[in-house]
Order: sequence, then structure tokens, then C-alpha cells
Amino acid sequence: MDAEVEMRSDAAKRRATILHEARRLFAEHGGSVGLEAIAEASGVGIATLYRNFATRAELADAVALDILADIRAAAGAGLAVVDDAATAAWDDFLTRLVGLELGALADALALRAPAELTAAVRQAQDDALGEVAALLAGARARGIVRAELDPVELVLAIGMITRPQPAALQARAPHLTARLAAIFAAGLRA
Repeated sequence: MDAEVEMRSDAAKRRATILHEARRLFAEHGGSVGLEAIAEASGVGIATLYRNFATRAELADAVALDILADIRAAAGAGLAVVDDAATAAWDDFLTRLVGLELGALADALALRAPAELTAAVRQAQDDALGEVAALLAGARARGIVRAELDPVELVLAIGMITRPQPAALQARAPHLTARLAAIFAAGLRA
């Protein structure tokens, strides 16, 4: 029985590694990165990747679900402390959103038409946006953010700021994402 549990544990670790590397590579290179590159970065063969994620769409869904769970967690963490430290909660939330490299989410979701999104991804989007909306309401009530800011606009804007950039642009402006995020955050203030 211990050998079976160990095999399942190893399989779960491989799957988590593939997901982590897919997310990283989507963030660095966009959603059309080759599955072979993801397999190689994960230290597995392409057959192992396909055993874990039968299609590119399935892998993209897993990346989207992972990122959406992180968005929800970041918003929930901010919501938990917004009453006591509203400015710090908001600033921490924005920092966490930028750190999530939401451009990877945009690329993962862009691989499919909105009508093709799975019910799980749609539900995760709704849940994450609900948490963001609640945090926004708390920040608005304390006069920290602009009244017209919408949760979808916020997440999409951070996604655009963190989209993968060409290597030449990254070399010329290595701190571009952080700078644009700071400018955007300043513009959100009430």
C-alpha cells in the first residue's frame, strides 16, 4: 500500500510541476508556447504531459483555474484586513496581483473563445471577481480607490500590464512592469 501512495504522490508532484512550468512559460512567452517546451521545462516527456493534460485546452484551463484561485486568495487576504488597515490591504492586493503575472491568465483564456470556457473556469472567474468586488467595495468605503473602478477592469488592466513582452523590450526596459503597475496604482486612488 505504501508503494501505491508513493506512486500517487509522485504523479501529483509531476502534475503540479507541469502546471507550474506551464504557468511560468505562459507568463514569459504567451499561451502559444509549445507543449514540448513545457514538458522539457517540467522534466518530463511529452507523453507524461499528455497523460496529465490530454489537450492544450485542458492545460490552459488548469493554468486559468490556478491563477483564478490565487486572485481569489489575494482578494480574500485583503478583505480580511481592509477594516483595520485599508491602504496596506489595498496596496498588498495590487502587489500580489502584479506578482501573479495575470498576463498568463489572459493568454491561457485567449486560447479559447468565451463560449468554449468550461463551467469550472467560468465559476472560478465568478468567484474570483466576487472576492475582488468585495475588496473594492471595502476600499471604496474607506476612500482609497476611485468609485468607478470595476473588478473586471482592474483584473484586465493588471493582466495587460503583466503580459509577456518581447525579449528586446524586456532588455531595454527591465522594470517596465513594476513601473507601469505603480503608475496604474496611483491612478486608481480616490
